Amino acid sequence: MNRCIIADINAFEARVALLEDGQLVEVQVERKGRERLVGNIYKGRVENILPGMQAAFIDIGLDKNAFLYAGDILVDKADLSFGADEGNIKVDIPKIKDILKVGQEIVVQVLKQPGGTKGARVTTHITLPARSLVLMPTVNHVGVSRKISDENERERLKGILEKIKPKDMGLIVRTVAEGKSREDFEEEIKFLERLYARIQNRVEIIAAPRLIHAEESLIFRTVRDMFISDVDQFIINDRENYEKVLQVAKIVVPSMVNRISLYTGEANIFDHYELNHKIEKSLQNKVWLKSGGYLIIDETEALTVIDVNTGKFVGNNDFQETILKTNIEAAYEISRQLRLRDISGIIIIDFIDMDILANKERIVEELENALKFDRTKTNVLGLTELGLVEMTRKKVRRKLSSLVKMDCPYCQGSGKVLSTESMALKIKRQLEGFVLDNPAHDYLIETNPDVFSYICERIDDGDVYLPQHSDKKFYIKAKEYMHIEDVNIRTVTSHRELDKILDDAKVYC
Repeated sequence: MNRCIIADINAFEARVALLEDGQLVEVQVERKGRERLVGNIYKGRVENILPGMQAAFIDIGLDKNAFLYAGDILVDKADLSFGADEGNIKVDIPKIKDILKVGQEIVVQVLKQPGGTKGARVTTHITLPARSLVLMPTVNHVGVSRKISDENERERLKGILEKIKPKDMGLIVRTVAEGKSREDFEEEIKFLERLYARIQNRVEIIAAPRLIHAEESLIFRTVRDMFISDVDQFIINDRENYEKVLQVAKIVVPSMVNRISLYTGEANIFDHYELNHKIEKSLQNKVWLKSGGYLIIDETEALTVIDVNTGKFVGNNDFQETILKTNIEAAYEISRQLRLRDISGIIIIDFIDMDILANKERIVEELENALKFDRTKTNVLGLTELGLVEMTRKKVRRKLSSLVKMDCPYCQGSGKVLSTESMALKIKRQLEGFVLDNPAHDYLIETNPDVFSYICERIDDGDVYLPQHSDKKFYIKAKEYMHIEDVNIRTVTSHRELDKILDDAKVYC
Protein backbone atom coordinates (compact mmCIF):
# COMPACT_ATOMS: atom_id res chain seq x y z
CA MET A 1 0.00 0.00 0.00
CA ASN A 2 1.32 3.43 -0.99
CA ARG A 3 0.75 6.00 1.76
CA CYS A 4 1.30 9.73 1.34
CA ILE A 5 0.89 12.74 3.64
CA ILE A 6 0.08 16.11 2.04
CA ALA A 7 0.20 19.30 4.13
CA ASP A 8 -1.33 22.63 3.14
CA ILE A 9 -0.04 25.37 5.46
CA ASN A 10 -0.89 29.07 5.32
CA ALA A 11 -1.36 32.00 7.71
CA PHE A 12 -4.98 31.12 8.44
CA GLU A 13 -5.13 27.35 8.64
CA ALA A 14 -3.21 24.10 8.42
CA ARG A 15 -4.64 21.07 6.63
CA VAL A 16 -3.10 17.61 6.57
CA ALA A 17 -4.39 14.78 4.38
CA LEU A 18 -3.44 11.11 4.43
CA LEU A 19 -3.78 9.16 1.19
CA GLU A 20 -3.68 5.38 0.86
CA ASP A 21 -3.19 4.19 -2.73
CA GLY A 22 -4.37 7.60 -3.90
CA GLN A 23 -7.58 7.45 -1.87
CA LEU A 24 -8.23 10.12 0.77
CA VAL A 25 -8.68 8.46 4.18
CA GLU A 26 -7.91 11.14 6.77
CA VAL A 27 -8.13 14.93 6.91
CA GLN A 28 -7.14 17.12 9.85
CA VAL A 29 -7.83 20.85 9.92
CA GLU A 30 -6.50 23.39 12.40
CA ARG A 31 -7.47 27.04 12.04
CA LYS A 32 -5.83 30.06 13.59
CA GLY A 33 -7.51 30.86 16.89
CA ARG A 34 -9.28 27.48 16.93
CA GLU A 35 -6.35 25.17 17.61
CA ARG A 36 -6.91 21.73 19.12
CA LEU A 37 -7.05 21.77 22.92
CA VAL A 38 -6.70 18.04 23.57
CA GLY A 39 -3.39 17.49 25.35
CA ASN A 40 -3.17 21.05 26.69
CA ILE A 41 -2.34 21.32 30.40
CA TYR A 42 -3.96 24.03 32.52
CA LYS A 43 -3.76 25.25 36.06
CA GLY A 44 -7.43 25.58 36.90
CA ARG A 45 -9.68 26.45 39.80
CA VAL A 46 -12.59 24.35 41.07
CA GLU A 47 -15.75 26.40 40.47
CA ASN A 48 -18.37 24.01 41.80
CA ILE A 49 -18.79 20.36 42.78
CA LEU A 50 -21.71 18.10 41.91
CA PRO A 51 -21.63 15.18 44.40
CA GLY A 52 -24.64 13.48 42.79
CA MET A 53 -22.81 13.34 39.44
CA GLN A 54 -19.39 12.55 40.94
CA ALA A 55 -18.05 15.51 38.97
CA ALA A 56 -16.71 19.04 39.25
CA PHE A 57 -16.54 22.05 36.96
CA ILE A 58 -13.11 23.60 36.59
CA ASP A 59 -12.34 27.12 35.41
CA ILE A 60 -9.36 26.79 33.07
CA GLY A 61 -9.74 30.18 31.40
CA LEU A 62 -11.95 29.11 28.47
CA ASP A 63 -15.46 30.31 27.60
CA LYS A 64 -17.01 27.26 29.28
CA ASN A 65 -15.85 25.57 32.46
CA ALA A 66 -14.22 22.17 31.97
CA PHE A 67 -15.86 18.98 33.23
CA LEU A 68 -13.88 16.72 35.57
CA TYR A 69 -15.31 13.31 36.45
CA ALA A 70 -14.01 11.58 39.57
CA GLY A 71 -12.94 8.57 37.49
CA ASP A 72 -10.71 10.79 35.35
CA ILE A 73 -8.53 11.48 38.36
CA LEU A 74 -7.29 7.91 38.09
CA VAL A 75 -5.65 5.79 35.39
CA ASP A 76 -7.90 4.60 32.57
CA LYS A 77 -6.86 0.95 32.31
CA ALA A 78 -8.94 0.41 29.16
CA ASP A 79 -6.20 1.89 26.99
CA LEU A 80 -3.35 -0.04 28.60
CA SER A 81 -2.13 -3.58 29.06
CA PHE A 82 -0.07 -4.16 32.18
CA GLY A 83 0.66 -7.84 31.73
CA ALA A 84 0.65 -10.23 34.70
CA ASP A 85 0.12 -7.53 37.33
CA GLU A 86 -2.96 -6.10 35.58
CA GLY A 87 -5.35 -7.86 37.94
CA ASN A 88 -3.62 -6.36 40.99
CA ILE A 89 -4.26 -2.76 39.93
CA LYS A 90 -7.32 -1.48 41.76
CA VAL A 91 -9.29 1.43 40.40
CA ASP A 92 -11.61 2.64 43.17
CA ILE A 93 -13.37 5.89 42.38
CA PRO A 94 -13.39 8.12 45.48
CA LYS A 95 -16.16 10.57 46.30
CA ILE A 96 -15.50 13.82 44.47
CA LYS A 97 -16.28 15.95 47.54
CA ASP A 98 -13.56 14.13 49.49
CA ILE A 99 -10.79 15.01 47.05
CA LEU A 100 -11.76 18.46 45.77
CA LYS A 101 -12.90 21.72 47.38
CA VAL A 102 -14.45 24.79 45.74
CA GLY A 103 -11.72 27.36 45.07
CA GLN A 104 -8.97 24.72 45.06
CA GLU A 105 -6.30 25.11 42.37
CA ILE A 106 -5.69 21.99 40.34
CA VAL A 107 -3.60 20.94 37.33
CA VAL A 108 -5.64 19.26 34.61
CA GLN A 109 -5.16 18.08 31.02
CA VAL A 110 -7.81 18.23 28.29
CA LEU A 111 -9.15 14.81 27.26
CA LYS A 112 -11.95 15.92 24.92
CA GLN A 113 -12.54 19.07 22.92
CA PRO A 114 -15.34 21.41 23.98
CA GLY A 115 -18.23 21.17 21.56
CA GLY A 116 -21.84 22.23 21.27
CA THR A 117 -23.11 23.20 24.70
CA LYS A 118 -20.40 21.26 26.52
CA GLY A 119 -17.08 22.43 27.84
CA ALA A 120 -13.85 20.45 27.60
CA ARG A 121 -13.50 17.21 29.53
CA VAL A 122 -10.34 17.10 31.62
CA THR A 123 -8.34 14.74 33.80
CA THR A 124 -5.75 15.13 36.53
CA HIS A 125 -3.85 12.18 35.10
CA ILE A 126 -1.20 13.92 32.97
CA THR A 127 0.29 12.23 29.88
CA LEU A 128 3.13 13.63 27.79
CA PRO A 129 3.52 11.95 24.38
CA ALA A 130 6.68 11.60 22.33
CA ARG A 131 7.13 9.54 19.19
CA SER A 132 7.68 6.11 20.78
CA LEU A 133 6.62 6.66 24.38
CA VAL A 134 4.09 8.43 26.53
CA LEU A 135 5.23 9.60 29.96
CA MET A 136 2.71 9.25 32.82
CA PRO A 137 4.14 11.24 35.74
CA THR A 138 1.26 10.41 38.10
CA VAL A 139 1.35 6.58 37.97
CA ASN A 140 4.03 3.94 38.44
CA HIS A 141 3.33 1.37 35.72
CA VAL A 142 4.52 0.36 32.27
CA GLY A 143 1.81 -0.15 29.63
CA VAL A 144 2.08 -1.46 26.08
CA SER A 145 -0.15 -0.43 23.18
CA ARG A 146 -2.74 -3.11 22.44
CA LYS A 147 -1.96 -2.72 18.73
CA ILE A 148 1.36 -4.49 19.33
CA SER A 149 -0.10 -8.00 19.17
CA ASP A 150 3.04 -10.16 19.39
CA GLU A 151 3.28 -11.32 23.03
CA ASN A 152 7.05 -11.88 22.90
CA GLU A 153 7.59 -8.34 21.62
CA ARG A 154 5.28 -6.95 24.29
CA GLU A 155 7.23 -8.68 27.02
CA ARG A 156 10.56 -7.55 25.53
CA LEU A 157 9.48 -3.91 25.40
CA LYS A 158 8.02 -4.00 28.87
CA GLY A 159 11.21 -5.56 30.24
CA ILE A 160 13.36 -2.79 28.73
CA LEU A 161 11.21 0.02 30.07
CA GLU A 162 10.85 -1.45 33.55
CA LYS A 163 14.62 -1.03 33.86
CA ILE A 164 14.93 2.52 32.53
CA LYS A 165 11.67 4.24 33.45
CA PRO A 166 11.91 7.29 35.74
CA LYS A 167 11.37 6.61 39.42
CA ASP A 168 7.69 6.68 40.51
CA MET A 169 6.55 7.46 36.98
CA GLY A 170 4.90 5.37 34.29
CA LEU A 171 5.36 4.85 30.57
CA ILE A 172 3.17 3.70 27.68
CA VAL A 173 4.89 2.07 24.73
CA ARG A 174 3.32 3.35 21.49
CA THR A 175 2.75 1.15 18.44
CA VAL A 176 5.61 2.74 16.49
CA ALA A 177 8.06 1.52 19.16
CA GLU A 178 7.81 -2.08 17.98
CA GLY A 179 11.30 -3.45 17.34
CA LYS A 180 13.19 -0.59 19.03
CA SER A 181 16.10 -1.01 21.43
CA ARG A 182 16.90 0.38 24.87
CA GLU A 183 19.09 3.11 23.37
CA ASP A 184 16.18 4.31 21.21
CA PHE A 185 14.07 4.92 24.30
CA GLU A 186 16.60 6.56 26.60
CA GLU A 187 16.82 9.89 24.74
CA GLU A 188 13.03 10.17 24.57
CA ILE A 189 12.72 9.53 28.30
CA LYS A 190 15.26 12.27 29.07
CA PHE A 191 13.37 14.71 26.82
CA LEU A 192 10.04 13.91 28.48
CA GLU A 193 11.54 14.27 31.97
CA ARG A 194 12.89 17.72 31.09
CA LEU A 195 9.51 18.71 29.65
CA TYR A 196 7.68 17.63 32.79
CA ALA A 197 10.15 19.51 34.98
CA ARG A 198 9.44 22.72 33.01
CA ILE A 199 5.70 22.16 33.44
CA GLN A 200 6.11 21.75 37.21
CA ASN A 201 8.12 24.97 37.41
CA ARG A 202 5.37 26.88 35.56
CA VAL A 203 2.73 25.44 37.89
CA GLU A 204 4.60 26.90 40.87
CA ILE A 205 4.85 30.45 39.52
CA ILE A 206 1.62 30.90 37.49
CA ALA A 207 -1.77 31.71 39.01
CA ALA A 208 -4.97 29.91 37.97
CA PRO A 209 -6.73 29.83 35.58
CA ARG A 210 -3.93 29.67 33.02
CA LEU A 211 -2.52 27.54 30.23
CA ILE A 212 0.61 25.75 31.44
CA HIS A 213 1.57 23.66 28.41
CA ALA A 214 0.15 23.63 24.89
CA GLU A 215 0.13 20.52 22.72
CA GLU A 216 2.21 20.69 19.55
CA SER A 217 0.79 22.25 16.37
CA LEU A 218 -0.84 20.05 13.73
CA ILE A 219 2.21 19.87 11.49
CA PHE A 220 4.48 18.65 14.31
CA ARG A 221 1.85 16.20 15.61
CA THR A 222 1.82 14.84 12.07
CA VAL A 223 5.57 14.19 12.19
CA ARG A 224 5.27 12.62 15.63
CA ASP A 225 2.14 10.49 15.15
CA MET A 226 1.55 9.90 11.42
CA PHE A 227 4.97 9.96 9.73
CA ILE A 228 5.84 6.32 10.34
CA SER A 229 7.82 3.74 8.38
CA ASP A 230 5.02 2.79 5.96
CA VAL A 231 4.55 6.40 4.77
CA ASP A 232 6.25 6.81 1.39
CA GLN A 233 5.98 10.61 0.96
CA PHE A 234 5.44 13.70 3.07
CA ILE A 235 4.77 16.74 0.87
CA ILE A 236 4.53 20.28 2.33
CA ASN A 237 3.72 23.51 0.51
CA ASP A 238 5.24 25.99 3.00
CA ARG A 239 9.02 26.44 2.98
CA GLU A 240 9.32 27.62 6.58
CA ASN A 241 7.41 24.62 7.93
CA TYR A 242 9.24 22.35 5.50
CA GLU A 243 12.57 23.42 7.02
CA LYS A 244 11.24 22.90 10.57
CA VAL A 245 9.87 19.46 9.74
CA LEU A 246 13.23 18.49 8.24
CA GLN A 247 15.00 19.49 11.47
CA VAL A 248 12.58 17.49 13.62
CA ALA A 249 12.72 14.48 11.31
CA LYS A 250 16.55 14.47 11.43
CA ILE A 251 16.25 13.94 15.18
CA VAL A 252 13.33 11.49 15.48
CA VAL A 253 13.37 9.64 12.11
CA PRO A 254 16.67 10.38 10.33
CA SER A 255 16.21 7.42 7.96
CA MET A 256 13.02 9.00 6.54
CA VAL A 257 14.25 12.55 5.86
CA ASN A 258 14.57 11.84 2.13
CA ARG A 259 10.82 11.16 1.97
CA ILE A 260 10.00 14.78 2.86
CA SER A 261 9.63 17.16 -0.07
CA LEU A 262 8.61 20.78 -0.73
CA TYR A 263 5.75 21.49 -3.13
CA THR A 264 6.58 24.50 -5.32
CA GLY A 265 3.70 24.50 -7.80
CA GLU A 266 1.60 27.61 -8.40
CA ALA A 267 -1.77 25.93 -7.81
CA ASN A 268 -2.99 25.19 -4.29
CA ILE A 269 -1.46 21.86 -3.24
CA PHE A 270 -4.87 20.37 -2.37
CA ASP A 271 -6.21 21.41 -5.79
CA HIS A 272 -3.14 19.92 -7.46
CA TYR A 273 -3.83 16.54 -5.84
CA GLU A 274 -7.62 16.93 -6.33
CA LEU A 275 -8.27 16.83 -2.60
CA ASN A 276 -10.56 19.85 -2.17
CA HIS A 277 -13.26 18.18 -4.25
CA LYS A 278 -12.89 14.95 -2.25
CA ILE A 279 -13.19 16.85 1.03
CA GLU A 280 -16.37 18.56 -0.17
CA LYS A 281 -17.83 15.15 -1.06
CA SER A 282 -16.93 13.88 2.42
CA LEU A 283 -19.24 16.51 3.91
CA GLN A 284 -22.28 15.22 2.04
CA ASN A 285 -24.60 12.76 3.75
CA LYS A 286 -24.90 10.51 0.67
CA VAL A 287 -21.87 8.40 -0.32
CA TRP A 288 -21.97 6.28 -3.49
CA LEU A 289 -20.31 2.87 -3.57
CA LYS A 290 -18.50 1.61 -6.67
CA SER A 291 -21.09 -1.15 -7.11
CA GLY A 292 -23.93 1.35 -7.36
CA GLY A 293 -25.09 1.05 -3.77
CA TYR A 294 -24.85 3.98 -1.41
CA LEU A 295 -24.59 5.07 2.25
CA ILE A 296 -26.64 7.70 4.04
CA ILE A 297 -24.70 9.20 6.96
CA ASP A 298 -26.60 11.30 9.50
CA GLU A 299 -24.57 12.88 12.29
CA THR A 300 -26.11 14.17 15.51
CA GLU A 301 -24.49 15.44 18.68
CA ALA A 302 -25.13 12.16 20.52
CA LEU A 303 -24.62 9.52 17.83
CA THR A 304 -24.16 8.83 14.13
CA VAL A 305 -26.49 6.64 12.07
CA ILE A 306 -25.34 5.01 8.81
CA ASP A 307 -27.84 3.38 6.43
CA VAL A 308 -26.71 1.01 3.65
CA ASN A 309 -28.76 0.74 0.44
CA THR A 310 -28.37 -1.36 -2.73
CA GLY A 311 -29.17 1.65 -4.95
CA LYS A 312 -28.38 0.87 -8.60
CA PHE A 313 -26.66 -2.45 -7.84
CA VAL A 314 -28.90 -5.37 -8.92
CA GLY A 315 -26.30 -8.16 -8.96
CA ASN A 316 -26.71 -11.36 -10.95
CA ASN A 317 -29.08 -14.17 -10.02
CA ASP A 318 -28.63 -14.68 -6.26
CA PHE A 319 -30.38 -11.97 -4.25
CA GLN A 320 -28.62 -12.86 -0.97
CA GLU A 321 -25.24 -12.77 -2.74
CA THR A 322 -26.05 -9.30 -4.10
CA ILE A 323 -26.87 -8.06 -0.59
CA LEU A 324 -23.72 -9.64 0.87
CA LYS A 325 -21.45 -8.01 -1.74
CA THR A 326 -23.05 -4.61 -1.15
CA ASN A 327 -22.72 -4.94 2.63
CA ILE A 328 -19.05 -6.01 2.43
CA GLU A 329 -18.22 -3.07 0.17
CA ALA A 330 -20.15 -0.80 2.54
CA ALA A 331 -18.22 -2.09 5.58
CA TYR A 332 -14.89 -0.98 4.10
CA GLU A 333 -16.30 2.33 2.89
CA ILE A 334 -17.81 2.98 6.34
CA SER A 335 -14.42 2.43 7.99
CA ARG A 336 -12.90 4.96 5.56
CA GLN A 337 -15.67 7.47 6.15
CA LEU A 338 -15.27 7.24 9.93
CA ARG A 339 -11.59 8.12 9.58
CA LEU A 340 -12.15 10.76 6.93
CA ARG A 341 -14.95 12.57 8.77
CA ASP A 342 -13.41 11.83 12.19
CA ILE A 343 -16.75 10.59 13.47
CA SER A 344 -16.69 9.53 17.12
CA GLY A 345 -19.01 8.40 19.89
CA ILE A 346 -21.85 5.94 19.36
CA ILE A 347 -22.31 4.71 15.78
CA ILE A 348 -25.29 2.66 14.58
CA ILE A 349 -25.03 0.92 11.18
CA ASP A 350 -28.10 -0.42 9.38
CA PHE A 351 -26.73 -2.89 6.85
CA ILE A 352 -29.12 -4.34 4.26
CA ASP A 353 -31.15 -7.14 5.89
CA MET A 354 -29.72 -10.63 5.38
CA ASP A 355 -31.47 -13.94 6.00
CA ILE A 356 -28.37 -16.13 6.41
CA LEU A 357 -26.78 -15.99 9.88
CA ALA A 358 -23.29 -16.77 8.53
CA ASN A 359 -23.52 -13.73 6.25
CA LYS A 360 -24.48 -11.51 9.19
CA GLU A 361 -21.48 -12.72 11.18
CA ARG A 362 -19.21 -12.24 8.18
CA ILE A 363 -20.25 -8.57 7.84
CA VAL A 364 -19.26 -7.90 11.46
CA GLU A 365 -15.89 -9.61 10.84
CA GLU A 366 -15.31 -7.61 7.65
CA LEU A 367 -16.07 -4.37 9.50
CA GLU A 368 -13.62 -5.27 12.27
CA ASN A 369 -10.93 -6.09 9.69
CA ALA A 370 -11.50 -2.77 7.92
CA LEU A 371 -11.21 -0.86 11.19
CA LYS A 372 -7.74 -2.29 11.88
CA PHE A 373 -6.32 0.51 9.71
CA ASP A 374 -7.88 3.15 11.99
CA ARG A 375 -5.38 4.82 14.35
CA THR A 376 -8.25 5.83 16.65
CA LYS A 377 -9.60 3.25 19.08
CA THR A 378 -12.81 1.55 17.89
CA ASN A 379 -15.02 -1.11 19.44
CA VAL A 380 -17.55 -3.14 17.43
CA LEU A 381 -20.20 -4.42 19.84
CA GLY A 382 -21.95 -6.68 17.32
CA LEU A 383 -25.50 -7.10 16.04
CA THR A 384 -28.57 -6.07 17.99
CA GLU A 385 -31.86 -7.98 17.95
CA LEU A 386 -33.05 -5.55 15.27
CA GLY A 387 -30.11 -6.47 13.03
CA LEU A 388 -28.24 -3.20 13.59
CA VAL A 389 -24.48 -3.08 14.15
CA GLU A 390 -23.43 -1.07 17.21
CA MET A 391 -19.94 0.34 17.58
CA THR A 392 -18.06 3.15 19.27
CA ARG A 393 -15.10 5.26 18.20
CA LYS A 394 -13.00 7.24 20.65
CA LYS A 395 -13.28 11.02 20.43
CA VAL A 396 -9.84 12.51 19.88
CA ARG A 397 -10.68 15.77 18.13
CA ARG A 398 -13.66 17.60 16.67
CA LYS A 399 -15.19 15.89 13.66
CA LEU A 400 -14.56 17.44 10.26
CA SER A 401 -18.15 18.63 9.75
CA SER A 402 -18.12 20.63 12.99
CA LEU A 403 -14.89 22.35 11.95
CA VAL A 404 -15.93 23.50 8.50
CA LYS A 405 -19.74 23.71 8.70
CA MET A 406 -22.33 25.46 10.84
CA ASP A 407 -26.03 24.97 11.43
CA CYS A 408 -28.16 26.26 8.56
CA PRO A 409 -29.50 29.69 9.59
CA TYR A 410 -32.68 29.02 7.59
CA CYS A 411 -33.65 25.51 8.68
CA GLN A 412 -32.03 25.84 12.16
CA GLY A 413 -29.93 22.78 11.54
CA SER A 414 -32.86 20.44 10.78
CA GLY A 415 -31.78 19.92 7.17
CA LYS A 416 -35.35 20.58 5.99
CA VAL A 417 -37.21 23.62 4.67
CA LEU A 418 -40.89 24.27 4.00
CA SER A 419 -42.25 22.92 0.73
CA THR A 420 -43.48 25.28 -2.00
CA GLU A 421 -47.07 24.28 -1.17
CA SER A 422 -46.56 25.01 2.53
CA MET A 423 -45.02 28.39 1.70
CA ALA A 424 -47.91 29.27 -0.62
CA LEU A 425 -50.40 28.59 2.17
CA LYS A 426 -48.24 30.48 4.66
CA ILE A 427 -48.17 33.52 2.34
CA LYS A 428 -51.97 33.36 2.03
CA ARG A 429 -52.36 33.42 5.81
CA GLN A 430 -49.82 36.24 6.28
CA LEU A 431 -51.45 38.30 3.52
CA GLU A 432 -54.90 37.91 5.04
CA GLY A 433 -53.61 39.28 8.32
CA PHE A 434 -51.65 42.07 6.61
CA VAL A 435 -54.57 43.49 4.62
CA LEU A 436 -57.20 43.01 7.32
CA ASP A 437 -56.91 46.52 8.77
CA ASN A 438 -54.87 48.12 5.98
CA PRO A 439 -56.66 50.70 3.81
CA ALA A 440 -54.19 50.44 0.89
CA HIS A 441 -55.49 49.30 -2.50
CA ASP A 442 -52.39 47.66 -4.04
CA TYR A 443 -50.07 45.06 -2.47
CA LEU A 444 -46.80 43.52 -3.65
CA ILE A 445 -45.72 40.00 -2.64
CA GLU A 446 -42.04 39.17 -3.28
CA THR A 447 -41.11 35.52 -2.94
CA ASN A 448 -38.78 32.75 -4.09
CA PRO A 449 -39.08 31.89 -7.83
CA ASP A 450 -40.23 28.33 -7.09
CA VAL A 451 -42.94 29.53 -4.72
CA PHE A 452 -43.91 32.22 -7.26
CA SER A 453 -44.31 29.58 -10.00
CA TYR A 454 -46.31 27.31 -7.73
CA ILE A 455 -48.78 30.07 -6.77
CA CYS A 456 -49.15 31.32 -10.35
CA GLU A 457 -49.89 27.82 -11.66
CA ARG A 458 -52.61 27.35 -9.05
CA ILE A 459 -54.08 30.79 -9.78
CA ASP A 460 -54.19 29.97 -13.51
CA ASP A 461 -56.01 26.75 -12.66
CA GLY A 462 -58.61 28.71 -10.72
CA ASP A 463 -57.43 27.89 -7.19
CA VAL A 464 -57.89 30.60 -4.56
CA TYR A 465 -54.42 31.05 -3.04
CA LEU A 466 -54.77 34.76 -2.24
CA PRO A 467 -57.46 36.63 -0.29
CA GLN A 468 -60.66 37.69 -2.06
CA HIS A 469 -61.18 41.46 -1.86
CA SER A 470 -63.19 43.28 -4.56
CA ASP A 471 -61.47 46.60 -3.89
CA LYS A 472 -57.85 45.37 -3.66
CA LYS A 473 -55.23 44.14 -6.09
CA PHE A 474 -52.30 41.82 -5.36
CA TYR A 475 -49.09 41.65 -7.39
CA ILE A 476 -46.80 38.62 -7.05
CA LYS A 477 -43.17 38.97 -8.06
CA ALA A 478 -40.36 36.38 -8.17
CA LYS A 479 -37.20 37.62 -6.55
CA GLU A 480 -34.07 35.79 -7.65
CA TYR A 481 -31.83 34.35 -4.90
CA MET A 482 -34.58 34.82 -2.30
CA HIS A 483 -34.66 31.94 0.19
CA ILE A 484 -37.60 29.60 -0.20
CA GLU A 485 -38.88 30.39 3.32
CA ASP A 486 -38.61 34.17 2.94
CA VAL A 487 -41.47 36.42 1.81
CA ASN A 488 -41.80 40.19 1.64
CA ILE A 489 -45.30 41.76 1.67
CA ARG A 490 -45.74 45.52 1.34
CA THR A 491 -48.15 48.13 0.06
CA VAL A 492 -47.70 49.97 -3.25
CA THR A 493 -48.61 53.66 -2.95
CA SER A 494 -47.26 55.42 -6.07
CA HIS A 495 -48.25 55.02 -9.72
CA ARG A 496 -44.58 55.16 -10.77
CA GLU A 497 -43.74 52.15 -8.60
CA LEU A 498 -46.86 50.38 -9.83
CA ASP A 499 -45.79 50.82 -13.46
CA LYS A 500 -42.39 49.21 -12.69
CA ILE A 501 -44.04 46.30 -10.90
CA LEU A 502 -46.35 45.52 -13.79
CA ASP A 503 -43.34 44.72 -16.01
CA ASP A 504 -42.45 41.50 -14.20
CA ALA A 505 -45.19 40.79 -11.68
CA LYS A 506 -48.24 38.55 -11.85
CA VAL A 507 -51.53 40.43 -11.21
CA TYR A 508 -54.25 38.80 -9.19
CA CYS A 509 -57.46 40.65 -8.28
